Amino acid sequence: MKANATDLPPPAPVTAPAPAEAVTALYRAHALGLIRLAVVMLGDRPAAEDAVQEAFCGLYRRWHGLSDPGKALSYLRSSVINGCRSALRRRRRQASLNPSAEDAPGESAEATALIGEEHRQVLTAIRSLPARQREALVLRFYLDLDEEEIAATMRISRGTVKSTTSRALAALGRILGEQS
Repeated sequence: MKANATDLPPPAPVTAPAPAEAVTALYRAHALGLIRLAVVMLGDRPAAEDAVQEAFCGLYRRWHGLSDPGKALSYLRSSVINGCRSALRRRRRQASLNPSAEDAPGESAEATALIGEEHRQVLTAIRSLPARQREALVLRFYLDLDEEEIAATMRISRGTVKSTTSRALAALGRILGEQS
């Protein structure tokens, strides 16, 4: 006797990973790189770790609302960038309210010893760029993202990524040229 489609058991449902498992896997694979991204943006490791932690917490809270869980890493990058922007705005606001307070905490002795003078000059020059230019350079050359990924992370067009990166490199060259 021949079986028909109604006699077969239903296929097993394809289930997405639980939010905790998915976010934990992303954390293990990408947290360090995202912290590095935030450190370059903020110049402050504790603040960078806070920005990354907030991004992962936000992803966990909103996991079921993601339209495409495959784009979770892009969501995290955008969240980290936005967290860095918020931290920088808070610093500027605090500095304007209390001009005698320092903008950012000083570097530790270990950080000073580990970072060479040239590296420190480049990081200082990058931090002096406008936010969008700084973000584009860090995403392109530090995280090695392509234009499409940068555009998705920054929520701008590919053409804007190209022009912003070009302007940022020119400005960085001018800044570093003045320092030498």
